[in-house]
Amino acid sequence: MSDATILLGAVAHDTKVLPYWEAMREYLQANGVGIDFALYSSYERQVEALLGGHIDLAWNGPLAHVRVKRRAEGRLVLVAMRDTDREFTTKILVRRNAGIGALSDLHGKTLALGSRDSAQARILPLFFLKRAGVDLAKMTLLPFEHDAGKHGDPPQSELDILAAVQDGRADAGAVGGQVFQTELAAGRVDPHRVETLWTTPSYDHHVLEALPSFPEAKAQALQRALLDLRWNNPKHRRLLEMEGARQWIAAREDGHMHLEAALDDQRGW
Repeated sequence: MSDATILLGAVAHDTKVLPYWEAMREYLQANGVGIDFALYSSYERQVEALLGGHIDLAWNGPLAHVRVKRRAEGRLVLVAMRDTDREFTTKILVRRNAGIGALSDLHGKTLALGSRDSAQARILPLFFLKRAGVDLAKMTLLPFEHDAGKHGDPPQSELDILAAVQDGRADAGAVGGQVFQTELAAGRVDPHRVETLWTTPSYDHHVLEALPSFPEAKAQALQRALLDLRWNNPKHRRLLEMEGARQWIAAREDGHMHLEAALDDQRGW
């Protein structure tokens, strides 16, 4: 591999990851950006690879991003993110016959949660609920653990949460808004049994990032190629659809402030 080739890291959380980055590599190389990729089994390994200089940049989920930021003392190059990675929310869903009409009614109830390292299905919803005045000690928490190290990708724990709320094992559950909308549209959520009690404040999700040593010219060329993807171009649309997005946009930092506060509040991270 030549020095001009960018090496990107991504976590292999789904069988679609390999064909996606193969297709993206083809697109980027055709647009003057030499790139290759390495797949990792967990975000922890990917974080260490980025910090150790084994890869040039990483496609990181929110928890991985905050960990890299803190270990790099805030010095990062944020390249791009998908439009769907902005204004992300979590839904607090309840079973209609559970007698829950307000957040205070969660006291004494069972709340289903996702994996320990899932920002959208555990870390952030607990933080937002606590900030909204819910006493977490007055609820029974029912966690579903899947794919440790993948930080909620894929969303199997969220699918388990939906099932638990619908079949009565839980009175309520925390599910990422995108997962809920996808499952609802596919007819796998019964709106006669489940409803949205509350939607959290918004936050950001995945981000493509590098350390400050990443050359500015390469970052600009990569960002330009990604932002040039157009939904009305059939070839581009295929790439965007593979990632569930309509466009790539410039990355930003302030959308992860809630997660940083949540990690400070929930010791041990």
